[in-house]
Amino acid sequence: MILSTDNLSNGKKYSRIVSLVPSQTELLFYLGLNEEVIGITKFCIHPEEWFRSKTRVGGTKNINIKNIESLSPDLIIANKEENLKEQMEDLAGTYDVWVTDVNGLNDALNMINDLGKLTGKIEQASVLALKIQAGFKDLEKQNFAEKKIPAAYFIWNDPYMVAGGDTFINDMMPYAGLENIFAEKKRYPQISLEEIKKKKCELILLSSEPYPFKQKHKKEIQLKLPGIRVELVDGEMFSWYGSRLLKSIDYFQSFQNKMNSV
Repeated sequence: MILSTDNLSNGKKYSRIVSLVPSQTELLFYLGLNEEVIGITKFCIHPEEWFRSKTRVGGTKNINIKNIESLSPDLIIANKEENLKEQMEDLAGTYDVWVTDVNGLNDALNMINDLGKLTGKIEQASVLALKIQAGFKDLEKQNFAEKKIPAAYFIWNDPYMVAGGDTFINDMMPYAGLENIFAEKKRYPQISLEEIKKKKCELILLSSEPYPFKQKHKKEIQLKLPGIRVELVDGEMFSWYGSRLLKSIDYFQSFQNKMNSV
């Protein structure tokens, strides 16, 4: 069964959970569900102790159904963007499946509280959500009145792909003092460096994920676009929508201080 927001508090106690979403796996750990979580993906790298010890059930887009069946879970946690709809519907024929849809900070806060209801960690989830909300409000007060830096957030190389306006990354960018120059585009469009030149971009961000941009890529793009600053950034801070948001607050503040000091 696909669980909805309306039936999260159905009184059912889940004790065998498989998480198919890296950021939500980390959130489950934060909420203290070490015994309950029995399976994760190969991309669930946080926390390291779970990455080493929990059973892996494939990648986010290529789930190994047989591995999941062998675990006999009573709950599978997935995400609309990160996992394949067809696979989740197939799994829902046998197991309870909760599919999240997170496109901004408010969605993330709601997801955290909903996960608390689903797993019996209501108080812990509520405290976490309130901490994150307060931290981002402080960022908003300090920085939203200032002029944002026109920026492009690269998520892929060859071809170049960027974050569009209907993504979680786009919602995070203003908190780092940035204005997404591709906000009018949907999802993760393919773009050219010529488009960057035409849009009066001042800053290019090269994310550490899903494509692992390195120093050599920064140098290559900088040579092609000498008038635009290029920076490597931690993709987890811009795209993980669980407990890592607590760390994103300080990261965004430090990032803005760095940009303002130039």
